[in-house]
Amino acid sequence: MKKDTSWEVAADWYNEHLKNEDTYHAKVVLPNLLRVLALTPDDYVLDLACGQGYFTHHFLATTPHVTAVDLSPSLAEIAAKVNPEADVHVAPAQSLDFAAEASFDVVTCVLALQNMEQLEKVFAEVARVLKPNGRFVFVLNHPTFRIPKVSSWGFEGNHAQYRRIDKYLSAFKAKIDMRPGTDTSHTWSFHYSLQDIMKSLRKSNFAITRLEEWISHRESEKGPRADAENVSRKEIPLFMMMEVKKLPSV
Repeated sequence: MKKDTSWEVAADWYNEHLKNEDTYHAKVVLPNLLRVLALTPDDYVLDLACGQGYFTHHFLATTPHVTAVDLSPSLAEIAAKVNPEADVHVAPAQSLDFAAEASFDVVTCVLALQNMEQLEKVFAEVARVLKPNGRFVFVLNHPTFRIPKVSSWGFEGNHAQYRRIDKYLSAFKAKIDMRPGTDTSHTWSFHYSLQDIMKSLRKSNFAITRLEEWISHRESEKGPRADAENVSRKEIPLFMMMEVKKLPSV
C-alpha cells in the first residue's frame, strides 16, 4: 500500500473544505455527476476513493446499496460516521479484496484517479467488481488543460487569457504540497494523457460510452482582465467526465 498517494495528510483540511457551499464539488461536479449517473433504487454502487463520503451521501439519497472505499483511514472514518447506511472500507483502489466479482452496477471515482499510480491495475480491479455491462464513471482534473506543475494561465495584455501547456504526452508524477512551507504534508499527482487513459481502459475491456467536459461556475470580479477571464473560463474546461461500460468477455 502506497501511503504517500493517500490524502491522509490532508484529511482534516479536505473535510473542512467540502463544507463550503461554493466549491467545485458542490456547484459543478455534483449536479452533473448525478445527472449522468441517473441512479435507481436497485443500483449497487461503489464510490471508489470516496474521501469523507461527500458523494456517497448523495448516492444514498437514491439507492441504499452503496459501498465506499478510500485509502485514507481518517477520511474513511469520517465517511462511515456521516453515512452509517453505507458499507465503508479502507483499501487501495487496485486491491478491493472486500468486494466480490461482478457485484456492482456502477463504480464512481471523482477527482481521484490523478492520485493513483497504478492506473492499469485500478481499471482491471474496477472491471473485476463490475457486473457485465456495468458502468464506470470517473471525473478528472482535465488531463489536457490542468496538468500539475506544467500548465498555467497567461495574458496577452488585458484582452485575452490563454492556457499554457509545457508538457502533455509524457506520463509523470508531481509532488503536491498540501501545506506549503512544510515537507511533511504532501501527496502525489500522476499525469496521464488521454491516450494513456484510453489504452489502459481498452486493456480491461472497457468501451467509452460518454464523455463530457465541465467548466467553472465562477465569475471574475470587475477589473481590467475580468472579461478575458470569464471568456476563457467558459472555453477551457476544468474537468473531464468519462463513462465507460464493461464489455462482455469474448
